[in-house]
Amino acid sequence: MGFYSIMRGILLSSCLLFSCLAYSTTPTLEIAHHPYWLKLGHYNQPFLSMYESEVDSSEFFFSEVGKTDPHAELLATIAAFKSDDDNQAKCRFPARYNWLKEHFFTNWPALSCPEFETWQQLINPKGMTLVFPTAFMNDPSSMFGHTLLRIDAKDQTRSRELIAFAVNFAAEPDVTDNAALYALKGIIGQYPGKFTLMPYYRKVREYNDLESRDIWEYKLSLSDQEIQRVLLHLWEMQWATFDYFFVDENCSYQLLALLQLARDDLSLTAPFSSHAIPSDTVAALKQHGLLQPPRYRAASGTKLINYESQLTEQQVYLARLLRDGVALDELSLTPEQAVPILEMAYEWLNYQYYDQGLARDAIAPRLTKLLHQRSQFHVVSPFKPAPKPRVSPDNGHGSSRVGVIFNDYEHTASRFGLTYRVAYHDLLDNPGGFIPGAQISFFDLEVNQDSNENLHLERLLLIDAMSLAPDNGLFNSWSWNVRAGFDRQPTQTKREGRLFLQGGYGKSFGDASHLQSYLLGSSVVQSGDLIDSVSFGLGSEAGVIWQVTDSQKLALSGQAFWLMNEPSVDYQLTFSAHWQIALAQNWGLRSSAIYQDWQRSEQQFKLQLFHYF
Repeated sequence: MGFYSIMRGILLSSCLLFSCLAYSTTPTLEIAHHPYWLKLGHYNQPFLSMYESEVDSSEFFFSEVGKTDPHAELLATIAAFKSDDDNQAKCRFPARYNWLKEHFFTNWPALSCPEFETWQQLINPKGMTLVFPTAFMNDPSSMFGHTLLRIDAKDQTRSRELIAFAVNFAAEPDVTDNAALYALKGIIGQYPGKFTLMPYYRKVREYNDLESRDIWEYKLSLSDQEIQRVLLHLWEMQWATFDYFFVDENCSYQLLALLQLARDDLSLTAPFSSHAIPSDTVAALKQHGLLQPPRYRAASGTKLINYESQLTEQQVYLARLLRDGVALDELSLTPEQAVPILEMAYEWLNYQYYDQGLARDAIAPRLTKLLHQRSQFHVVSPFKPAPKPRVSPDNGHGSSRVGVIFNDYEHTASRFGLTYRVAYHDLLDNPGGFIPGAQISFFDLEVNQDSNENLHLERLLLIDAMSLAPDNGLFNSWSWNVRAGFDRQPTQTKREGRLFLQGGYGKSFGDASHLQSYLLGSSVVQSGDLIDSVSFGLGSEAGVIWQVTDSQKLALSGQAFWLMNEPSVDYQLTFSAHWQIALAQNWGLRSSAIYQDWQRSEQQFKLQLFHYF
């Protein structure tokens, strides 16, 4: 940069500064560090670091250094607004303009943006609803659930909710990436993320029907002025692209960043600098008094289970016949007998259509025929709606967990220790607010101290995920699990460490909310101090989980592996029994008896007190 360029920049900044002061008595440097201006620019300032905006698209900034300099961006914004004869700059960033005019530059003319006003008239906003679809285990980006907003119109009723507009923040992945690359890029932020506006029925169809996920809808306690502020900034998001991270800067985090623009003093994103679990963000909104009691929208699979629970085995059999194309006339039913069977057959076939991706040309006429037959009977549906779960997601336990542990080993002195888990839920945790039969644990750490005050890393699970979708007469479901990390096994001298990767695939049976069993074919790859090289094992894993009461759960499990390249001992066994008592929403007591047999057999008793937060 030459001398004259530098001098021109200094003169321009000086003129701009004095020009600004002619309107506002507040120094621009002070305005630039106002919390609301920082929220408008999505600026963060990590400890001992410079400001940096989470927005990654240059179109969002007037200044070339606006991403890292909120003061430069403020000066450039004021300059753009002052020279904006055709209102283009003001109408690109109406939230910035209105806030600056309201608080510092009261002599500025009122905002006039016909295109924004037309958009707002189309939306016709009266309120906002936070929508929380529960977790979807088969998609890495939705394993913890998802959140989005619904903009409720002034003339909206329950039946017209589906045609309201939904605000969604999501990654835009490369469709050619495979599942592993998709997960990796999502973790390291290699996909762009953007806000989009779409009809709400499209999201209900995606979550309720295609993925069979229950939906919770929380009406937000926002005034008309606060809703207007959020919409003004949502308009500005047209020019904003973010690097999407599955763990922290994800859908739920960006939704909080949008909602905190509703009020000057509202700060929602600060507690989520390391990770943002959707259920935690819902709880955060509740803590700020922004949530009203939720409404529940059951998934297609939930409706099907609810229908089946109200029918006899004979009625389910007849519904299966209709589902498979048998003519109604062949069943000789009265109208009262035909109605529940036709409704069950329609829901069943509709579920299979979405779940199995059946051909529309083949299924649509059969669905239409079932609906037409049902319409011929003027009989009220006998089915009661699916019951609302006892605990909503905002009342579930916190996703992080700390605990104290007492370990008593057969061949090793007893130890006390600490445990910490980053997220999120295992099969023994208090189930209220979480989907039954699903477990995802990230970074589960256990450290022990022996009698000589030596510290030992007992366990570090990077991931421990399990999906037990019951297989029954309605669903042909498969179950799976995957574990990876470090733990210790007994040897003739001491407990030695191993690194391992284990996965299984199979079936589970029963009701995940009451009594469930599972059997998985399993394999393991392991290495470490207690073996010479890499060990491969094939075997199986089985277990039973019993929800004894709302607060108590028992679990029995066993693993047996045949080790292919172990010359001394070619088998590895583990059996365990666990009993967890939920002392309160965020407190749990777990006792475990564990038997391990590989290079040496050993019994272990473990007592753990957990706090969830």
